[in-house]
Amino acid sequence: MFIRVTESGGRRYLQIAESFRNEAGKPRSRVIANLGRIDGMEDGHLDALIRGLSKVAGRDEPAALTITHDPAQSFGDVFALHELWKELGFDRALGRALRSGKRKLDVEALVRAMVFNRLCDPTSKLGCLRWLETVAMPAMPETVTHQHLLRAMDALMDHAERVEMELAKQIRPLVDRDLALVFYDLTTVRIHGEGEVGEDIRAFGMNKETGGIARQFVLGVVQTAEGLPLLHTVHPGNVAETKTLQSMLQTVLQRFPIQRVILVADRGLLSLDNIGELTALADQGERRLQFILAVPARRYSELVETFRDLAFDDEGLAEATFAGHRLIVAHDPFRATEQSDRRRTRIAELEALAEKMVSKLDAQDEGTTAKGRRASDRGAFSRFTRAVAEAELTRFLKADFTADRFSWSVDEEALAEAELFDGKLALITNAADLTPAETLARYKALADIERGFRVLKSDIEIAPVHHRLPDRIRAHALICFLALVLYRVMRMRLKAKGNAASPRTALDLLARIQRHRARVGERTIDGISTTTPEQLELFDALNLPKPA
Repeated sequence: MFIRVTESGGRRYLQIAESFRNEAGKPRSRVIANLGRIDGMEDGHLDALIRGLSKVAGRDEPAALTITHDPAQSFGDVFALHELWKELGFDRALGRALRSGKRKLDVEALVRAMVFNRLCDPTSKLGCLRWLETVAMPAMPETVTHQHLLRAMDALMDHAERVEMELAKQIRPLVDRDLALVFYDLTTVRIHGEGEVGEDIRAFGMNKETGGIARQFVLGVVQTAEGLPLLHTVHPGNVAETKTLQSMLQTVLQRFPIQRVILVADRGLLSLDNIGELTALADQGERRLQFILAVPARRYSELVETFRDLAFDDEGLAEATFAGHRLIVAHDPFRATEQSDRRRTRIAELEALAEKMVSKLDAQDEGTTAKGRRASDRGAFSRFTRAVAEAELTRFLKADFTADRFSWSVDEEALAEAELFDGKLALITNAADLTPAETLARYKALADIERGFRVLKSDIEIAPVHHRLPDRIRAHALICFLALVLYRVMRMRLKAKGNAASPRTALDLLARIQRHRARVGERTIDGISTTTPEQLELFDALNLPKPA
């Protein structure tokens, strides 16, 4: 028997029916009882009928249904990241690299959780556990502990080379084989901890963020002109930047089948001594290596005569030779005037300070000064030289320590030489087919990698780091690098579709799509909140499927 609802005259009726087979064996149904109109069973009449049927059948009366709700969990952001993760093939790459029959942990899922956490709510590993409780992360183990996360990081480093090779395979289709501009730069990452461990990469060095000495490690990032990160490197905090260039380039050539590489790097990485070694690397296997490198200011003294003979075109560009390579010089007259005026103004202020001290010393010798502490020529020397050093103008202002009386001089020749370089950017390259304007444009694109470092330090919050073991630090850097790859791919897709949202804004909007779970009696109901047109537009811009 079963319950059936029929309609007649616009009214609905409740019936009890049963199924049977007629003499020909065909299934049929017939009404056993009419229970009346449904709209007449309000105000408890239907409950009374149910209780009556239960009593006739000798069963307990059904208890009232209880409805409970689990806490809502963010779903849209982790769903989008998970779909992107799968599309890039990172799940397969980590699966191949970390395959082990002995390991019971789902390392790929744990690494994925830590990567998504850097993008959605960057916190410590313990904070990652709290975050996992608030999101509906797809394909996650039922139980995740702090030790699980640490063991997953250790597994990454146990197979670090294989992991990075497999990840490179997934990135290769996005890289142009014929020509690739490769941008390389370094930044420093502050790190906590005072103790020392074996092969410690935490070292004291000049921190680019604070401008002072800090315990840190050095992170290098290589990316394409489109802003796609290719690989990262981790070095001790006191490493010389020029020493990282060759190993980085060797890794790029090994992992990516690029036929022509144009390396673009900042002035701190240039060493004329290693340019020959760099080009020799590419000669192996008949691959071409070209470079665009900024000449460091410390080498400008070798360019004085060259700069004096430069003739700039209407775009403020000139070309010469230096160290056997093309020298491209860009000149900005407005910036040059600004730099020269600022320097001369500061020199004038220091000269005014010196004149004031001389007047005080002269008045003291004539006995016309007021009572108080007596000034001395030696004290004037000390105060003046300290002020000049703080202003970083020791090249131009010099006190005469051999004189009996306090005196100083301005080195006009050094000042004129400095003004010769004001407002100028000097680039050295061996790319013969690039015009000076193209060379300058490609170098200025290096600023995009600086934005990547800002993302690492702000949105992804790579620092400060609280790990102390070298492999844990390297694993943390790899997790943050993977987060940067996802961030940049999102940025590239949003930009290509003309969507003005940043990846950070997009993830915040998608996080408002929540997964809900309700229990009605013994029945469990799962669902997600209604998506808005703006959220659906983001999925379209990111070329990702919409959540069901």
